[in-house]
Amino acid sequence: MTLQLRKFDAIIIVVMIVAAGLFFYKSGYIDSILPPVGPTPPDENTTEPPVEQPLPPTSLMPAYRRDVSPEDEGVHFDTLRVTREWWYYTAVFNDPSSELRDWSVAVSFNHMARSDFLGSMKPDLLVVSLFSNQSDSYGGMINKKRYLDILNEGTLIAHSPGVSVQFEDSWAEGQSPTWHVHAEDNDIDEAHDIIVDLEYTANSIPIWTLGTRAFDKSEGELASYVFIGCTITGTITLDGTTYHVKGMGQHEHTWTPNILTRATINGWDWFSISFDNGYQLYATNYLPFPAIISGKLSRLDPFGTLLFSPDNGKTVTELKDVDLKITSQDQRIFPFVKMPTSFDLTSSPSLNPLYTLSQSLLLGTHLTLNADINVGPSINKVWKFPSYIGMKISACQIDGTISWTDNDGDHELEVHGLGVSWSMRALL
Repeated sequence: MTLQLRKFDAIIIVVMIVAAGLFFYKSGYIDSILPPVGPTPPDENTTEPPVEQPLPPTSLMPAYRRDVSPEDEGVHFDTLRVTREWWYYTAVFNDPSSELRDWSVAVSFNHMARSDFLGSMKPDLLVVSLFSNQSDSYGGMINKKRYLDILNEGTLIAHSPGVSVQFEDSWAEGQSPTWHVHAEDNDIDEAHDIIVDLEYTANSIPIWTLGTRAFDKSEGELASYVFIGCTITGTITLDGTTYHVKGMGQHEHTWTPNILTRATINGWDWFSISFDNGYQLYATNYLPFPAIISGKLSRLDPFGTLLFSPDNGKTVTELKDVDLKITSQDQRIFPFVKMPTSFDLTSSPSLNPLYTLSQSLLLGTHLTLNADINVGPSINKVWKFPSYIGMKISACQIDGTISWTDNDGDHELEVHGLGVSWSMRALL
């Protein structure tokens, strides 16, 4: 009897061992403790961790340069002292999910000074421009009538607080940090129908590039601020087909006084660019001399600005000692006046005492930018006698390097980006 019980116990133990083995095998436990046989296949779900890139030195910005109120975002041309006011919106659809990958767009609502279009009763300007990644351009710009400036009666009307501007069927509304832009080209481009519907979301507070906002707030007559690195989502409808788009862009708001005339500013070059590595660049250069001679000058003027940010505007590097040199020009718009097609952009630590303080505020030294900017597909418009003004809005591409020295040594980053450029030239 005892022998039979021992055999029975042994059978039970063997069954339990086998059952346990099957359980652990099916649960994957045995595979995990056994050494692998042969080469281990790669895990398809494993991705390489992103390589952290060094961050460039950033500028110390006083708080008043980053404080924008709803009144600042609203209208200012309803006073006798302000003659120009512009609301710009640009974007590059560089998100992988965008159905128009690497296309770019520019929408702008412009209350121009009457002297800008001499002999014309049409100083209200709308820009609706779309650029493909295959050198195609759509849309353009159109100017229409205005009746009474300070009574806000014309084709372009605007209100406060916040952004509330309309030009016929096109409009922009919102307040930091979000705005909605709806633009229709209507009779701007007779060959194509364009409808822009985009939501702009700021990822950081803005930066004043002109004006002493610490003291005059929205009462200033000369002011400009920009939101760098906005996230853009929405749709573009081109010739009846709607595309979902996503990318990065910028929103800028500028107004100027009566005393700033064409005799003071004879043109400008303006850039809004998104880099492949996530950096954002904003640059403006104003030409204080007639276009006949300004092409021979290169230094960024005192009102010019160059900003770039590695984190959508949260931190910003500001450079003042910048050399923006026109390296090629094409279309002749007036006698001796051509529009630029490429630029050489360089900057280095300043030796100019006027900029020493600005450069000393950088949290690092020896920051250098070297880049080439090439203009791509463009929209051109020329107002001849008696206005003599030409404008060119384009897609652009930038390639170059950013280098600096800090406590960790020397750094150099290769950069490539896409964006929008805007050039204006006046004959006199």
